[in-house]
Amino acid sequence: MEPLLTAAAWLDAVGIGPWARGSSLVYPVVNTLHLLGLVMLVGGIGIVDLRIVGAWPSLPIDALSRALTPVAVGGLILMVGSGAILFAADGTALARSDIFLRKLVLIGAALANAVAFRVLWRDRQAGWTGRVPVAARAMAALSLLLWLSAGALGRWIAYA
Repeated sequence: MEPLLTAAAWLDAVGIGPWARGSSLVYPVVNTLHLLGLVMLVGGIGIVDLRIVGAWPSLPIDALSRALTPVAVGGLILMVGSGAILFAADGTALARSDIFLRKLVLIGAALANAVAFRVLWRDRQAGWTGRVPVAARAMAALSLLLWLSAGALGRWIAYA
């Protein structure tokens, strides 16, 4: 919690917090961009994950991954940038929010899972024309669960 409180104080000191709080337009626009990033991230990687789990068996996994992973990465980048501004608007309260902290843990777990998947399976995906290894399917299912759960917690922050 202390590093988040320090980050919130710094964002206020450099003017991002007051800017995000002081305009009736900044927060809703940035929140919309954050949601767009979530759609890009989960929409992109979620389709790939669903294919790896077993949906749409006629679609080649490797080609689908090459096409949609950049969309997901772009969504993640958009979410990080917009999330920093959203955090700046109410950083002290968010740093003390159990839901927000859980969301950050889930994001960290989802990113670790994504990196592990790439390290373990990237070079083998081209050969997956039939049955995908059980471990790869489990990691894809976990990816869906983690990203959707992080997104849900992000929505619940406003209600806690």
